[in-house]
Amino acid sequence: MDSTQILGYIGALIVGLVLGLIGGGGSILTVPLLVYLLGYSPITATAYSLFIVGTSSMVGTYQKYKKGMVDFKTGLAFTFPSFIAVYLTRRYLVPNIPDTIFSVNGFNITNDMAIMVFFAFIMFLAAISMIRKRKEQSETSVKQPYYQTFMQGLVIGTVTGLIGAGGGFLYVPALVLWANIPMKRAVGTSLIIVTINSLIGFTGDMQTLEIEWLFLLSFTLIAILGIILGVFLSKFISSQKLKKSFGYFVLIMATYIIYKELR
Repeated sequence: MDSTQILGYIGALIVGLVLGLIGGGGSILTVPLLVYLLGYSPITATAYSLFIVGTSSMVGTYQKYKKGMVDFKTGLAFTFPSFIAVYLTRRYLVPNIPDTIFSVNGFNITNDMAIMVFFAFIMFLAAISMIRKRKEQSETSVKQPYYQTFMQGLVIGTVTGLIGAGGGFLYVPALVLWANIPMKRAVGTSLIIVTINSLIGFTGDMQTLEIEWLFLLSFTLIAILGIILGVFLSKFISSQKLKKSFGYFVLIMATYIIYKELR
């Protein structure tokens, strides 16, 4: 095992640690870690990230379920359109993105570049979500019709499929604003959506990619150990302060990715 692989596994531990400490957001680091440190292509990295995020979220779902913080009925209602979109995106859309999407004055926009820039944009939104203070849920909010939930699930599922991240920062506000679920319960409910979406999305990649199972399973196991450690440490550390600081770090990472890809 060389030094790069060791750093990669340390990164897996950090991803899990962040997930355990602040309850989400850490998975946004998985793709940059796999691409820039371990040298995987963005398409392979987003596929592996889906498996890592899905398996890790399964652990988080169990922890939240024990505390009564998971609304399975609403979560599954949101999951149905989302996992359809994730699977179709990974099975058909991603493998068929052309190598060169378009050229501008001799500057080629490749599929790898487009995926990473789009990923950086989503990282930017995630960072803003973590930095700003959430408003309390309105007591007068009303549950929306299911067809609207279905359409929103399709959109968020497509984004999740493209970037390979869990999308919890998208699902949580959606559940609060559109499904009228209290914030803490929305966080737990989002985990079951992320778990199902990510793992089903990954099955689409299993049909189009050669999977390095030994690496993937060992990376995921280390991330889960990080989650367990993070959950333990979260009893002694303020998760809100950590989330804001991590948000600024994600913002810097997003800026770096855009600079690296477009320079």
